Amino acid sequence: MNETAELDALLKGFPVVVAFPVQWGEQDSFGHVNHVVYFRWYESARIAYAQRVGLMDLHRAQRIGPILASVSNDYRRQLTFPDAVHVGVRVSRIGRASIAMEHRIVSRSQLALAAEGTSTLVVFDYKANKPHPVPDAVKRAIETLEGRALDSS
Repeated sequence: MNETAELDALLKGFPVVVAFPVQWGEQDSFGHVNHVVYFRWYESARIAYAQRVGLMDLHRAQRIGPILASVSNDYRRQLTFPDAVHVGVRVSRIGRASIAMEHRIVSRSQLALAAEGTSTLVVFDYKANKPHPVPDAVKRAIETLEGRALDSS
């Protein structure tokens, strides 16, 4: 199997994937990528996903958009420079005002899972300063991107 096929297999089911080079300065004194960087990669992938489903446009137009409610990470392998990572993100559940997401970080040089995590976004009305129901258009865009219906419980 070639490198591209192996990366695709590790990220199967993740409709949004963003690639990042590992930067020398992202390593800490222990010689591996610092934990904070993983959360930045997750954030960038979440924003790319939000852009694809219209949440960022909604925020610009109506000040209704995503706000992070929770995030977690499980580290599987150390990452070091030089490398590149592919960060996948998918939606696992849509609630009344929340969107549960799963993340996966894959090392290109190791062709292996480096980390996986979860996050919860809340659709938030920034003018009213309170949660807002997930708009039907956003839900439909997510289900189209995911290629499946999602539970709204």
